[in-house]
Amino acid sequence: MMLDKIRSLEERYQELNKQMAEAPEDYARVAELAKERSDLEPIILKGREYESKTNQLKEAIELHESADDEFKGLAQLEIETLQPEIEDIESEIKRLMLPNDPRDQRNVIMEIRAGAGGDEAGLFAADLFRMYSRYAEIRHWKLEMVSENETGIGGFKEVIFMIKGKMAYSRLKFESGVHRVQRIPTTETSGRIHTSTVTVAVLAEVDDIDIEIPDSDINIDVYKSAGAGGQNVQKNSTAIRITHLPTGMVVSCQDERSQLQNKLRAMSILKARLYEIEEQKRLDARDSTRRSQIGSGMRSEKIRTYNYPQSRVTDHRINLSSHNLPAVMEGALDPFIDELILMDETERLSSAVI
Repeated sequence: MMLDKIRSLEERYQELNKQMAEAPEDYARVAELAKERSDLEPIILKGREYESKTNQLKEAIELHESADDEFKGLAQLEIETLQPEIEDIESEIKRLMLPNDPRDQRNVIMEIRAGAGGDEAGLFAADLFRMYSRYAEIRHWKLEMVSENETGIGGFKEVIFMIKGKMAYSRLKFESGVHRVQRIPTTETSGRIHTSTVTVAVLAEVDDIDIEIPDSDINIDVYKSAGAGGQNVQKNSTAIRITHLPTGMVVSCQDERSQLQNKLRAMSILKARLYEIEEQKRLDARDSTRRSQIGSGMRSEKIRTYNYPQSRVTDHRINLSSHNLPAVMEGALDPFIDELILMDETERLSSAVI
């Protein structure tokens, strides 16, 4: 079955090459074909390796069955070498054949909100914002502020920002959920450890064609942008507040220089939120069991605990802990993200039919 699938993909790969050669001046068409060919190429290369190894194994088995004792031992050794190699290649091909999340290559809108814990939650929201900012720097991604609501003591009630970069959503999508912090607040005189929570939402930026919002479904308010302490940073009314009437969802944006830019950014966030709601419904309906194992990413789900006294960060979905909390808060998130991606792929492979 695996060989049949590989040969079918090989035929498609050769057909793409042929079509590209026949229409060299149709740049849009060639680009489309090249994208499909590029997506197929890793599978094709592994498939050719798989077919070569299986042919070698077949020859080694035939030799083992017909050879004298001297060559039988050599054939057995080759069989024992080839079998695990073929299994590894087969697993890699299955992984490559898994359907990609179409949002993986998109930019990200992140929303961080203080939860339970008062001022301490707001301060930790600011810490998480800095952690993701550092991670974006490490990955050479670009971060753009959308809106912020400061607490006045260096924290955030809410901060919304965009991260633009290659495969940003694919690596950040599992950060959605409740992040819990355990530490002694600077205002605590008795040295008692407090527990606070912050919610993180990760949304994929959507295209206009992905979701349409009728003008009758929204109400737009315009007001003056304000900085910390209520200081007006713009004399003109450039800030935008959009209310989605069917859901009651409200999006505000004031960090752009013009009213139009703020409106476009606010609409982008609204579309991303609505798209995420619909995508969540679809995924839950398709496979609620798998998503309960990996963690749904819903905002109500506690996903990670940051324990400052023990310098420990624990991701509860994969039972993985780091005992270097300062490094994590400086953006060392890849050990967690890599394991989450691996678990997601493992769960999808277990339920895939390839």
